[in-house]
Amino acid sequence: MLTNLSIDNYALIDSLEVGLDAGFTIITGETGAGKSIFLGGLSLVLGKRADLSSLKDKERKCVIEAYFQIKNYGLQSFFKENDLDYEDSTVIRREILPSGKSRAFINDTPVTLDVLSQLGDRLIDIHSQHQTLRLTENDFQLKLIDALADNKSRLYEFRKTLSSYTSTETVLQELIEFQNNALKEQDYNDFLLTELEAAPLKEGILEELEEQYEQLNNVELIMEELSKGDQLMNDEQIGLTTLLSDLKSTLSRLSGFGKQYQNLHERIQSVYIEIDDINAELQAFRDGVESNPELLEQTNTKLQLLYNLQKKHGVSEISELIKIREELSQKAFETAHVDEKISIKRRELQDLESALEEQALVLRERRNAIIPDLKNQLESDLAHLGMPSASFRIQLESTDTFRTNGMDELSFLFTANKGSDYGELKKVASGGELSRIMLVIKAILAKYEKLPTIMFDEIDTGVSGEISNRMADIMKEMSKDMQVFTITHLPQVASKGNHHFKVFKTDTTDGTSTNMRKLSNDERVVELAQMLGGNELSDSALAHARQLLN
Repeated sequence: MLTNLSIDNYALIDSLEVGLDAGFTIITGETGAGKSIFLGGLSLVLGKRADLSSLKDKERKCVIEAYFQIKNYGLQSFFKENDLDYEDSTVIRREILPSGKSRAFINDTPVTLDVLSQLGDRLIDIHSQHQTLRLTENDFQLKLIDALADNKSRLYEFRKTLSSYTSTETVLQELIEFQNNALKEQDYNDFLLTELEAAPLKEGILEELEEQYEQLNNVELIMEELSKGDQLMNDEQIGLTTLLSDLKSTLSRLSGFGKQYQNLHERIQSVYIEIDDINAELQAFRDGVESNPELLEQTNTKLQLLYNLQKKHGVSEISELIKIREELSQKAFETAHVDEKISIKRRELQDLESALEEQALVLRERRNAIIPDLKNQLESDLAHLGMPSASFRIQLESTDTFRTNGMDELSFLFTANKGSDYGELKKVASGGELSRIMLVIKAILAKYEKLPTIMFDEIDTGVSGEISNRMADIMKEMSKDMQVFTITHLPQVASKGNHHFKVFKTDTTDGTSTNMRKLSNDERVVELAQMLGGNELSDSALAHARQLLN
């Protein structure tokens, strides 16, 4: 339950901190005093979006903190799924900065508004006048039926199956689209693939062929230069081999006269060996070089093929051509096997469709089983709220469409008077009737959803007298199992609370501020008397107020 709420620099609130208790809490105040501001601040800390208009002082940030006792509500799994530290006493904080940015924290861990909103939905049900209008929507009506039918786990399984169905259907459509496009492009892609597979594609092939082409294309020059090299090496008079041999013999004769001559001789010996090896290799190259016009033509053909393929595919590297070849090969493989994949996905979709229909049928059966009890309970409770002739006609019709809550079309019709035609709630129910119906529905839902806290914002709009007294009794009964707040203008309702807070405005030289404080018993008498008879307190109004409280 909500145990403490602090609001700083929000709308007309400078600074506000209130401690809150279990049971039935009343919030009253004159029209325009700021009750909606208090509700707005609470909504912000539960995940509602905010903007700069939330700040009273545009130079300071707005901070709202709410403390909750959540030990008995089984929320550990939610905290674990969202990687949050679980505390029995959990603190939610919302900050709106002067820049307009917003931050949210759960137990000092930053969270997104989506996570904050999900937790907020599990902690407080804020019933606004706008939500009363939701009573006329089919989704809300079906939610009521599902709560009574205990369909929560079955709806979860249905939605999980529906998600698989939707994703499988998407994959199937993508495969069909791929097949249609692939068939159009298949001949051209096959031609490109055949062309690439015929080419000698491998890493380094281009450099290798270019080198081979240069050698074959310049064979006469290479032979001429190799012959020159051989002559320089082996000429009988001035050949490098002859001169080095003579030098080696000379230094050999000196090597016995000292270590320095020995070292010099060894170095010349090494040079001679290296030159002799180069000479042998040079002669081998010369003997191996020959003109080969056929090979030159083959090499040139391969090079031109690779150059043309690079130009055709708009690439500069052989590795890119190899990648294109692999992609075309993969596409050809997928095209060849797409029929099989489509068949598999169609079978999967058929199986999921059958599963959805079975799950939807179970949901429908459980809903139909609970509808008579719901109808009786609604009519019985509304009779106590001054609507003795209220009657509902609730029917389910199966549809061929998969929806997030099954395959049912709900007809939720109402009449408040005997002999009148049934019609949709939004067309035949007055504002006061809608308020009473919504309160009864909330009371029913509270037994099944087990929310820690519920807040009613003028749920008693459009009613008065004894009916408002009975509505207060219903909220009082609800507060035995949960924390209940109600914002009200009716003294009959206000008198039923265990706790009573008053929202009020004060004017100072700096402007107008909204505040809120808990009333003592004597202050409650005065507040109720003013609600009964206005600001001029009469003895009869005070007596009536005391009577209501007692």
